[in-house]
Amino acid sequence: MLDFIFESPFNWGVETLSLLIVLVALEAVLSADNAIALATLSQSLHNPKLERRALNIGLAIAYGLRMLLIVSATWIIQFWQFELAGALYLLWLSWQYFAAKQVDQGNRSMTAKSLWQVIPLIAVTDLAFSLDSVTTAIAISQDLWLILLGGTIGIVTLRFLAGLFIRWLEEFLHLEAAGYVAVALVGLRLLLRVVAPALVPPEWLMISLIAVIFAWGFSQHRQRA
Repeated sequence: MLDFIFESPFNWGVETLSLLIVLVALEAVLSADNAIALATLSQSLHNPKLERRALNIGLAIAYGLRMLLIVSATWIIQFWQFELAGALYLLWLSWQYFAAKQVDQGNRSMTAKSLWQVIPLIAVTDLAFSLDSVTTAIAISQDLWLILLGGTIGIVTLRFLAGLFIRWLEEFLHLEAAGYVAVALVGLRLLLRVVAPALVPPEWLMISLIAVIFAWGFSQHRQRA
């Protein structure tokens, strides 16, 4: 694997540049639901300074885990247990949110957590989402260094998006719920890849569904007191 990395030709031709643009665009599109999940986890700290710190540290750890996932992807994808674990985690995350909403309709956010509770949740959540995006990236390009570069730019984009979503969560009434519906959809897609691969919806359909969900999420502003 290391030989493959060092022997990869860094050819910055039109084809390579085009592939990089596609990989970065793909990361940006697939990161929207990931970003809102991370934003909501960070927002449970109820402290802007701690929210930024949680995102910075959590995504730094997530970056290391994502690079490890990319390097070992050809080995990991042989084991369906990894995708099953990722699917169950994302479904659990979504279920936990909606169960908490049922218990306390008056409390919009989940119970406040400590910084060191939120950081590992951010890292694990990004890793669960990465199972899908890394597999897609490998299907597009066989150049490992290019996928690593795309993933690096993607994690920077994710940090920027999560910061935006933290502010938008305060502004739009349905955005938090829309994010967790999207998280559940990604979890269901991962689960189908394990139990019924023939029923897995195509990427374009998933992106279209998530776009509709987010359109609903941004459809209503909160009423200011």
